[in-house]
Amino acid sequence: MRFPILRSQIAASHQHGVCHSALMPLSVWLLSGMACLAILPTATAQDAIAPESAAADETATETDVLAPYREATTKRWEKDIQKYEALDAKTADPADGILLIGSSSIRRWDSAAEDLAPFRVIPRGYGGARYSDLAVYAERLITPHNFRAIVAFVGNDISGKETDGTPEEVEQLVRHVVAVAREHRPGAPVLLVEVTPTRSRYDAWPKIRELNAMLREVCFTEPNVHFVATAETFLTHDNEPREILFVDDQLHLNEEGYVIWGKIIRDRLIEVLREQTQD
Repeated sequence: MRFPILRSQIAASHQHGVCHSALMPLSVWLLSGMACLAILPTATAQDAIAPESAAADETATETDVLAPYREATTKRWEKDIQKYEALDAKTADPADGILLIGSSSIRRWDSAAEDLAPFRVIPRGYGGARYSDLAVYAERLITPHNFRAIVAFVGNDISGKETDGTPEEVEQLVRHVVAVAREHRPGAPVLLVEVTPTRSRYDAWPKIRELNAMLREVCFTEPNVHFVATAETFLTHDNEPREILFVDDQLHLNEEGYVIWGKIIRDRLIEVLREQTQD
């Protein structure tokens, strides 16, 4: 390594005919060289560590989003997810299938294959899941499948209870699910289905509408994520739930309700996939 100060001293000594050792003692040269060497490796080490630190920060952020929910979710739903994993291991998905994920309205949709025809379905709904549950299990529910599109419906985050989440809390979880899907299948659209108005939870409908507005906003701001509007179809002209479309619990759809729900989702799928083909 050469140092400018040394070259200038040598040049000056040659010009005046003076030995450079007389101008700068050897100890000064050595100290100057050590100072430069001490500075350069430090900067290089910091540059090498920076990307690792950024990756660690990103992982920590993701972990923080799921951490408050992981223990309770695992305790409640682990057996259900293991059953799906066992099913994945012994069955083959249909080519270009539509992956259906979410809560009990997805799990109870026995006529999905018929209602969404000609699309073929991969049903993976479970119980009374919230988006926190779906986010915790997103990797295990999504990544085993090579789907053409995802349809997600989760209706339990706001139900009029003290344990309800806020739209802001749920938004982080929705975006996490979308990110997992996009990383696994970058070109596959994700369809988020609006939460349906029901008589059993109609007292919470104003807050549920805020949640639906958040889902719509996610669809506006995330690439290849699409909103499926269903609420108006399940309301009367007086803005009351159409009770005739639900089973006795006035929470889950009956056969007629699923036919209507399925047509809305199927039509939106056709629209989204057609636009994607044209692009």
